[in-house]
Amino acid sequence: ISPVPPYSREQPIFTTRAHVFQIDPSTKKNWVPASKQAVTVSYFYDSTRNSYRIISVDGAKVIINSTITPNMTFTKTSQKFGQWADSRANTVFGLGFPSEQQLTKFAEKFQEVKEAAKLARDRSQEKIETSSNHSQESGRETPSSTRASSVNGTDDEKASHGGSAEAHLKSENDKLKIALAQSSSNVKKWETELQSLRESNARLSTALQESAASIEHWKKQFSACKEENDQLRGKIEELEEQCNEISKEKERNAQLSRRLQELETELQDKELELEELRKQGEIIPELMSECESVSEQLQAAEKKNKDLEEKVRTLRTEVEENKHRQTNLKTELKNFLDVLDGKIDELHDFRQGLSKLGVDN
Repeated sequence: ISPVPPYSREQPIFTTRAHVFQIDPSTKKNWVPASKQAVTVSYFYDSTRNSYRIISVDGAKVIINSTITPNMTFTKTSQKFGQWADSRANTVFGLGFPSEQQLTKFAEKFQEVKEAAKLARDRSQEKIETSSNHSQESGRETPSSTRASSVNGTDDEKASHGGSAEAHLKSENDKLKIALAQSSSNVKKWETELQSLRESNARLSTALQESAASIEHWKKQFSACKEENDQLRGKIEELEEQCNEISKEKERNAQLSRRLQELETELQDKELELEELRKQGEIIPELMSECESVSEQLQAAEKKNKDLEEKVRTLRTEVEENKHRQTNLKTELKNFLDVLDGKIDELHDFRQGLSKLGVDN
């Protein structure tokens, strides 16, 4: 059954989504999820009763139906979780929000609705007290004023009209009887309302005491949860350190595996080189025999080279001697040419003398 009738004057004034929890009634310590997923949580205002409620429905099941009173307190227990105690429902509701901003908005709205409920309660009490005082004063004053008027009327009527005094007194008495009946009915009515208010105050004081006891209980639970939270944080830090060490070990293992792969590749290369060396080792005897033949040839070539060097030295000596001879021959040839030039000059002179002799002859 829906907590809000379809034709009710109760209207939603604020809506959000959150995971709903209730305190475990047996242990009063652990949270029990009331919804499998995030559901709609709304503030409703009833204009006829001037009251506020928090309502949440999961499918066809009502999981929150909490009337907000001025004695309630919404407490933030973490960045995304808040709770409040409802003494009428005899439970504690908890809400887990997706973000800290949504939790802050819900808490601010709770405080605003709480202040409005307190203001509405104060106004209703003032109206009740004012109405009670007014009824009591009217009940006290009406008979005296009526008596005064009736006495004055009687005196006047005695002065002016003697026959109509009895009728006027009768009508005044009837009015006094009606006012007295109304006053007595109002007194009974206000006594009933006063008794109901006393009972309501007793219930409220009981709820306040339960709320205070619940607050002390929740303070103890909060301190225990805080200690447990600190221990969990320490464990989380230890686990994070272990995770860091594990990640470092993983990185080292990855480096070692890469190094192992490199070494395996190098080993394969070395095995290939060794196989090639083995193949080459099989042809070493042939190479040795070839090397011996090559060394013999090299010795013969060296011998030939020595002979050739000896011949080269001999040839160089001969070349030097030939150069010396050529130098001598050039000198002698130059001398000869000089002598020949002198002889030619002499022959030329002799010829000129002969030609002169021929001309003369």
